[in-house]
Amino acid sequence: MIRTFATHTIRPQEELSGLWRFSVSGRPSLMAAVPSCWETYPGYGSYRGQAVYSRKIRTGGNVRLAFEGVSHTADVYLDGAPVAHHYNAYTPFEAVVPNVPAGEHLLEVHVSNEFSEASALHLENDYYSYGGISRPVALETVSDVYIEWVHLTPVRSDNVWKLHIAASLRNLTQSKQTVSLVSSVADLSYSWKDICVPGSGTTCVEGELTCENVLSYTPAAPMLYTVTTQLFLDGDTPCDDLIERTGFREIRVSGREILWNGEAVQLRGFCRHEDHPLFGCALPLTAIDHDLALVQDMGGNAVRTSHYPNDQIFLDLCDEKGILVWEENHARGLSEEQMRNPNFDRQCADCIDEMIRAHFNHPSILIWGILNECASETEYGRACYERQFAQIKRLDPSRPTSFASCKHYKDLCMDLPDIISYNIYPLWYVNRSTEDYLTTLYDWVQTTEGAGKPFLITEIGAGGIYGYRNPNMDKWTEDYQEYALTEQITAVLSKPEVSGMFIWQFCDCRVTPGWFKTRPRSQNNKGIVDEYRRPKLAYQAVKRLYHELAK
Repeated sequence: MIRTFATHTIRPQEELSGLWRFSVSGRPSLMAAVPSCWETYPGYGSYRGQAVYSRKIRTGGNVRLAFEGVSHTADVYLDGAPVAHHYNAYTPFEAVVPNVPAGEHLLEVHVSNEFSEASALHLENDYYSYGGISRPVALETVSDVYIEWVHLTPVRSDNVWKLHIAASLRNLTQSKQTVSLVSSVADLSYSWKDICVPGSGTTCVEGELTCENVLSYTPAAPMLYTVTTQLFLDGDTPCDDLIERTGFREIRVSGREILWNGEAVQLRGFCRHEDHPLFGCALPLTAIDHDLALVQDMGGNAVRTSHYPNDQIFLDLCDEKGILVWEENHARGLSEEQMRNPNFDRQCADCIDEMIRAHFNHPSILIWGILNECASETEYGRACYERQFAQIKRLDPSRPTSFASCKHYKDLCMDLPDIISYNIYPLWYVNRSTEDYLTTLYDWVQTTEGAGKPFLITEIGAGGIYGYRNPNMDKWTEDYQEYALTEQITAVLSKPEVSGMFIWQFCDCRVTPGWFKTRPRSQNNKGIVDEYRRPKLAYQAVKRLYHELAK
């Protein structure tokens, strides 16, 4: 499953799921499911290196191969010829090959999950970097001019909704082409006539529809509308289409509040890794849906995609369930030295561009985040944060921005984001009451250029190993985790100046070997449920408090 809804009715599309040949040099090949992570294959549970996925496909014409995620470096070959190179496990990419002869062809994807200087973002960390074709792959046939993307921005003016539409068209021929475009939503349509697309180039068009009778999108009533865009090359028959969804909502920051359609929101969230002992990071629809059902059962209304862009299916389900999303680019805990990697700026910029281009239309995405716990206390780090926030605002000025900081009392970037966010661990890493810790930090922020902005706690929590209980309230027991979270949640959500919180974390997750010394069971054990989604004692405490303290 690529999305939870059909994105084309005119453009031929085939999902390339199922069994592919999986080969590693010096080992017998095997047939492996796509999408999946190779750590789930027998004998590959900790394999870090290179592999080749291959299969035969029948196709012809202008071929578009769309990859939702390959972990973490991919080189794509069609009949032995290179057609795409991509870095980053968590963002989509494509290979477009014009004029492919009709018939059977060999598709190969060379994949690496190796750590090296060439990889500035994938490195040993407090989560696991898996290997494989971990998200869906689609085979499409496109016309000589086709729709690259459509971006939808709801705007509310005088209590009337308008929909700003931007569309990018790509011409695969060498000569200029003249086309027409029609976008339709809720029995309304907007047309562009005589669009000139240069040879071997792209053109972007924009327009705006007034949508007087649509219903607003809210977390309690997540009303979604389908927007169909059709392209006409010759005559009245469309040759290409792209179907997207939108929800009519407006997100603003006003003083200390985050406003959703003019109403202040309180986030009661969880940080969540794409991680499961049976699936690695390649969770299927049913597993993702189960995770979100548990989030909502606990009274949660938000998820932070720590620390990378998530699968489109996850975002589709959040749209449908009314779960708000903080989505962030891919970087965690990097020092200034690591940020000086010559590949860092480019790989971050690519990640941000691909994340926003692909996920722009998800109404559930509330905040764009960057650079979790990186070197925001240094001048060099500040320059990196400044560049990335500027890039986001160019790509999408409609959503607020933030970053999760741990540089208490020394962060140099408080002026840059729209929302101030901090990770704190009182009663775990710091033996101090949550109320005192939070008040001191908040008061310090008010002495900086972050004064008067909305304030979020983006990580808070305590470790608890499933099944480890005793009456002594020892750390790592479920008992202590329940105690700590009860105090933490009560203090944070009772403070009116705080717009909400994200518990670290939803589920226990695997870590890479460099973290084994500080992470029992080779897991980050701060989940409210364990890696198999078995609830710990804290589950019921979180559920009670999230429901009781909801504003």
